[in-house]
Amino acid sequence: MTFKNLVIENADPGIRFIKVSRPKALNALNTETLRELRDALRSASGDSGVRLVVLTGEGEKSFIAGADIVEMKDKSISDAVEFAQLGHEVSKLLELMPKPTVAAVNGFALGGGCEMAISCDFILAADNAVFGQPEVGLGIIPGFGATLRLMKFVGLPLAKELIFSGRKIKAQEALSVGLATQVFPAQEFRQKVLEMAQMISRNSLPAVVRCKQLMNEFSEMTGLNVKLDAEAHAFGRLFGNKDQREGMTAFVEKRKPQFEGL
Repeated sequence: MTFKNLVIENADPGIRFIKVSRPKALNALNTETLRELRDALRSASGDSGVRLVVLTGEGEKSFIAGADIVEMKDKSISDAVEFAQLGHEVSKLLELMPKPTVAAVNGFALGGGCEMAISCDFILAADNAVFGQPEVGLGIIPGFGATLRLMKFVGLPLAKELIFSGRKIKAQEALSVGLATQVFPAQEFRQKVLEMAQMISRNSLPAVVRCKQLMNEFSEMTGLNVKLDAEAHAFGRLFGNKDQREGMTAFVEKRKPQFEGL
């Protein structure tokens, strides 16, 4: 399988690195990249030789800087809902794939990038990692699952603070609030991530799979789908209003937005 925006690397024993590789866009997620991620994750899920998946970003500057705002800016409501639903397909593959999924966050994990990270089983961060959900500053809401998943990592009050404010947090704060489980020096990051992945992949895969199933509480799957669908439609309904147009235009033009309010 050949990808335009991903780099696939295999490491023993059974570790698959999936790297988002759009360096000029800081690895931002456009529709094409999301579709490639969906295909790559489906392939890894069905490959008996893969025991663990590591999601990361190409280069040191960015894990995934977010969804591609240049592409999103002029979407209609229906197109925006479809885009969010595609993001949900990818995030659910990361969250519900029987095999372990690890986010190796190097650099920026903002918006949709943070949402992909919190869809994984846990997050390892380089010391240059920066997390955040800045969507409200663009006149929209998180659209790839943060309104549901972020609170599972940091608790409801802090999740609200981060989403309402759009505040960014660095690696050490992410570690202190439980968003990241470990932080490593950027120059050692790849090796440290590989060592953790090897520690997991050498264990009994059936046992690890069963642990993941139980801890994810699969009985709540219906509730998950309902909540994500509600988020996608709430995300989409904000497209075309004045604040969304102003917020994204200001981002592209590299200026501060002037919001009008309700």
